Amino acid sequence: MVRSTVQDVESYLAEAPEPRRAALAELRRLCRAELTGFTEVMAYGMPAYERDGTAEIAFASQKRYLSFYLLRGDVRTAFENRLAGQDMGKGCLRFRRPEDPATIDFDLVRDLLRATAAEPGPIC
Repeated sequence: MVRSTVQDVESYLAEAPEPRRAALAELRRLCRAELTGFTEVMAYGMPAYERDGTAEIAFASQKRYLSFYLLRGDVRTAFENRLAGQDMGKGCLRFRRPEDPATIDFDLVRDLLRATAAEPGPIC
């Protein structure tokens, strides 16, 4: 994992490779719009969104892709059918061509964020 040492999300976006900034900015915009009551922080070198001090969502610019961390197992299970065709790790959704934001399913991301925000749940 590529970890940043910056202290805020603005700086994180500014240090990202230019071809990825649009996708990262859109992920941030969606998180801020949908995660009402969450706090935006830098955690483990990436932007994260906490509710009551616990991170439930994060994203990061990795060497070969962007990662969207969905830390709620119940939400992943609820979206099992929609996530089936996606490039998934244990707790993350990978976007392999972040320089082309059109390849990212932002509608899916928005729906995952809305489900996360709807109610608290267990972190995996």
